[in-house]
Amino acid sequence: MKQKFDIITSTCVPLPLENVDTDQIIPARFLKATDKEGFGDNLFRDWRYRPDGSIVEDFVLNDPKYKGCILVAGKNFGSGSSREHAAWAIAGYGFRVVISSFFADIHKNNELNNFVLPVQVSENFLQELFQTIQNNPDTQVEVDLPNQTVTNKATGNSEHFDINGYKKHCLMNGLDDIDFLVANKDKIEKWEHQRN
Repeated sequence: MKQKFDIITSTCVPLPLENVDTDQIIPARFLKATDKEGFGDNLFRDWRYRPDGSIVEDFVLNDPKYKGCILVAGKNFGSGSSREHAAWAIAGYGFRVVISSFFADIHKNNELNNFVLPVQVSENFLQELFQTIQNNPDTQVEVDLPNQTVTNKATGNSEHFDINGYKKHCLMNGLDDIDFLVANKDKIEKWEHQRN
């Protein structure tokens, strides 16, 4: 799942629902595993499939006209429990970016820790994205991490997004927290030596 980020341009999967919580992202019955593998298969499981296992044809992830590595979601995405499995499922499905007008803090950090970039935009920009994607599912969105901008390629409209500087560095260099510490081992040891 570790992939360097730079500029991602992709079509989008729209999920115009507010207050999507982590139990909807990955139902609790799938939390027994401790390995990240396979969680993408059960992303939005209860919305994608009926209890008998048949596909819900009109759910967006089952609609072949919507594809891409960017999920555009309604306000307050990732609320509810702090389960990291929700971020595992999003990454495991293949999403690299989630765009919303508001993220639950813990879920936002879980996404960052799993190499999924949460991009928070204004409500007006989010609604424009939903409308543009509905009008043309082939609409592309550009997410520029170095410049911290997101652009609707259909309209040319763009917004700046915030990201913690440390997390930005890690994403751009494909580093998790352990990788970052290992890469800075000499500096850490030098600092420790100076303190003794």
